[in-house]
Amino acid sequence: MPIAYDHFGTRPGLLLALHRRLDERHRAAITRALRGAAPGADEVARVIGAAYFACATDMPELNAVSAALKGSPEMEAIQHELTDSYAELMATALLPYSGLAPQALRLRCVGVLGAAEAIADELNRGRTTGGEAVTALADLIVGGLDAGAERDEGPASSSGGGGE
Repeated sequence: MPIAYDHFGTRPGLLLALHRRLDERHRAAITRALRGAAPGADEVARVIGAAYFACATDMPELNAVSAALKGSPEMEAIQHELTDSYAELMATALLPYSGLAPQALRLRCVGVLGAAEAIADELNRGRTTGGEAVTALADLIVGGLDAGAERDEGPASSSGGGGE
């Protein structure tokens, strides 16, 4: 292992580089899946969910590396960077189907990613199936888009939000 440490500096440095590489594969798989998605919020949400959980189950080493880096300040910074990247990827794919402002949609995507992590944990613990996980995540995504669209499609006067 000394040769690897010479290249990456430290064990955490090696693990961080490995985590980045695995995450790049994960994002590339989601991006490819989205390119093949049929138009429509339901389909895009299903593709996001299916690709997310396929990567979570097909790359268990990503979870293992994440666990090994728990508590590392460098890992925390990378997690924030990755969350931002995933949220942007999702928001870009969902924007055509949402009446939300881009920043509001991005924030919902951040929330959905938190839910996706929790659902992935349930999947990894054997408490749900892959199909149930995909359906739950897709429903959360679409539900968030619908709720925003309903508020945004209010009266034409659209005075900024309050309501009767």
